[in-house]
Order: sequence, then C-alpha cells, then structure tokens
Amino acid sequence: MADELIQSTARQIRARLAQGEVAPSELLDALESRITQVDHKVNALPTLCFDRARDFAARHDYSETPLKGLPIAIKDLLPVAGVRTTWGSMLHENHVPEESDLLVERLEAAGAIVYAKSNTPEFGAGANTFNDVFGVTRNPWNTALSCAGSSGGSAVALATGTAWIASGSDLGGSLRNPASFCGVVGFRPSIGTIPTNPSDMAFYRLSVEGPMARNVGDVAMLLDVMAGRHPKDPISLPRTIESYESAAEARIPPRRVAFSPDLGITPVEPEIAEICAQAARRFEDLGVTVEEAHPDFSGLQHVFQTFRALGFAVRHGPNLAEQRDILKPEIVWNVEKGLNLKTADIKRAMTERAAIYARAQAFFENYDLLISPATVVPPYPVEQRYVERLGDHVFSNYIEWCSIAYAITVIGAPAVSVPCGFTKAGLPVGLQIAAAPLCEDALLSAAMLFEDATGLSPQTPIDPIDPADSPVK
Repeated sequence: MADELIQSTARQIRARLAQGEVAPSELLDALESRITQVDHKVNALPTLCFDRARDFAARHDYSETPLKGLPIAIKDLLPVAGVRTTWGSMLHENHVPEESDLLVERLEAAGAIVYAKSNTPEFGAGANTFNDVFGVTRNPWNTALSCAGSSGGSAVALATGTAWIASGSDLGGSLRNPASFCGVVGFRPSIGTIPTNPSDMAFYRLSVEGPMARNVGDVAMLLDVMAGRHPKDPISLPRTIESYESAAEARIPPRRVAFSPDLGITPVEPEIAEICAQAARRFEDLGVTVEEAHPDFSGLQHVFQTFRALGFAVRHGPNLAEQRDILKPEIVWNVEKGLNLKTADIKRAMTERAAIYARAQAFFENYDLLISPATVVPPYPVEQRYVERLGDHVFSNYIEWCSIAYAITVIGAPAVSVPCGFTKAGLPVGLQIAAAPLCEDALLSAAMLFEDATGLSPQTPIDPIDPADSPVK
C-alpha cells in the first residue's frame, strides 16, 4: 500500500483522506519509509520532524479542513515552530524557532501536516542547492547534476516521491528553475497573492512564496489554501477567485499566446530552445494562435540586480563585518553591491522598472500568455556553483543566467514551470508560461490544458538515477 500511496497525486491522497480510506498517520509512515529508501542519494529533506507531525495527526481532526491532513514539506527559509530552521546558513545552524511563519500557520490550519524541511542554498541565494549546514542536494534524474535552486530540496522531494506537496519561494526563478530541472511544477504567483511574515522591506519586495507539486492540479489545490490577505503582510491581497483548483480544471484555452525562445535578453542552449518551441506549438493543436513575440525588457539587468542587491544590503549589511567569513562569497558580493548603490542607481532602477511594467501591460493587452523556456540550460554538474557562460556569452554574476525567469519577476506577473520534454540525455525541460499580473486563474487553466496535451506529469516520482546508469557522461 505504501508504494501505491507514494505514486498517487496529492489530490488523490486528499480524496482518500476525505473518504476515510487512509489516515494521516499512514501517510507519514509511507513518507518516512520512502525517505529512508531514497533521500540519502539526493539529500532533499535534511531536517525531519515526524514526531511533531504524528503528534499533530493524533491531536487534530482534519476532516473539515481543505487538505484533510495531507503532509507537506516546508522550504528551510520559513520558520516552523519547534523545528530546526537554518536558512541554509551556519549563522543559524542550531536555530529552533518558537513561532512559525504566518504562511506555515495558515497551511497547518488548512489541514497540512509539516513533517520535513527541504534544503536550500544559504538564505536562498543562488540557483544551485548547496550550503555548509547540510551539503548539496542532487538531481534525481542524474545525481551527478544540479537540481537548481533555491527551492531545490522541495523539487527533488516531489520528484523522488518523498513529498506530495511542498512550499517554495521565488526571487529570481527559485520556484521555476528547480521545477524545470527536476520535472515537476513550480508556480510563482503575482506579488501579494500569498502572504508571509514581512521582512525589513515589507512594503517593497520581489520575492514571493509559492506552491510546488508534481502536477498543475495539485499546485492549484495548494494555492487555494496559501492565497489571500493577511493583516500582518502589508502588501498581501484579497482573494480574487473562489477556487484556483476549479479554474485549473476548467482548462479554458487562451485565444492568443506569444512564444519567445529567449525573451530578447539571454542566450539559450539550442536544444532547450527547440524543445520549448515544439512544446509551445502544442497550443496550436488546441486551436490557439501562437506568435513569436515578447515585451521589451530593456533595462532588466540594472533593475533586477539593483533591487536584489538593495535587499541583500538591508538584510545583511549591518552585520557584514561579523558575518563575512561565514557567508558564502556570492552573498558577500551581493551585499557589498547593495551597500555601494547610489541614489541615482536606485532612481534609475525604479523608473526603468516602471517602464518595463508599462510595456508588459501593453503586451498582455494583445496576448493572453507569454511562453518561454523556464531555464536556459539543462542540469549542469553539481560541483559547479552556477552557470558561468553559455556559448560566447560570459554571465556577469552568479544569478544572470536566470534572467529568463527574473524578467517575469520584475513585472510582478504569475508564472509556472511545467514539464515539456526531455533532452537527448534524458533530462527534464520545463516550459515557463506567464500571464498578466493577478491572472492566476487563466494561467492555471492554460497550464493544465497544456499538461494534459503533453501527458508528462506521470513521469514522477522516480528513484534517483546513479550517474553510472545515466546516459549523461
């Protein structure tokens, strides 16, 4: 029965919970067994809290909750009361918070049971999941390769069957990059859709929390309980739709979509570009007009790099002198970049972002969706900290290779990475589908329609593939 449960989708599990066919305790047993079998090969869930989870399962009646007692893995950037929470940093190696993040509280109130924390790069910085606390998280399709990041632990847990649903977060692609590398679904909502405990930049931020799962329907189900206004978060927004899950299930085709292999801003590995171009043409088979186009993202690099650096300076700048030897060099670089910003730099970033947003809004008046690759390369060697170059192009810093994702971040729009194919080496490729801000319902509907057309979501969970058995050399 345990294997059957692991292979089931999250919504199938929820239905069985609702019918009383399975108890939360049985699900926890199945997960613990599966983690024992596979996680030592990938290191997705370094912190387990099954005692706490079983206590919750025994003390609570989940029958009237939306998730019915469905277990969830939480990215190690969100505090969970009584559970070691490190942010992937030696600065917080032994930190055990007394209170949970408000989003964790919301999830638990909705019937989710936290049983594990998923691995992340230090403070979520970078698109390769490794840190000095827990080490590296490996790609299950080839354990010699990166799973991307920063929600890498969550993506790998989903892909290997040690999670049915998981939380993630996304600044520069941290939900979408690992989803693409691992063959699962990562959903970045519009800014304000999902609340979280406010940071020092409570009124101005680019990072969002978001759901991850093996398929679009499960993501929509999780979004239903994550979304909605919370008074502690000043930029959180009221719900605009009763059920994202119902919106996804409607499978309403868009009228006109745009595809771009590069959004006009970055080189893309030719094989990735071709796989995604073929995937985009799936919409033509559904009667949708597909045209090659994209908004004008002029100024993107300055905008994103400036605001990212500003955020790092606000968070880590005051303590940099004491933390320098502990923080990884990429974070030190980002903090120093932020501390060296001038008023003119910030002014330019603000005006250029406003212009990008205006051009994107005009674009979405003509197109329902913007489609592109979710990542510009396939999974790369896990020892490689980040992608340094592609073809003749040398990326200027550790995050620039993710610009195809953070272009969507800058306009505050929702975007999802959905599996769309495999490379010749057998590695998954994700298609990024974006919609206008606050159009999550239309995006999920189109994404589920696309998912049905490809039939790729049942490809996971998988057992981790050792490099000796992998076609990648």
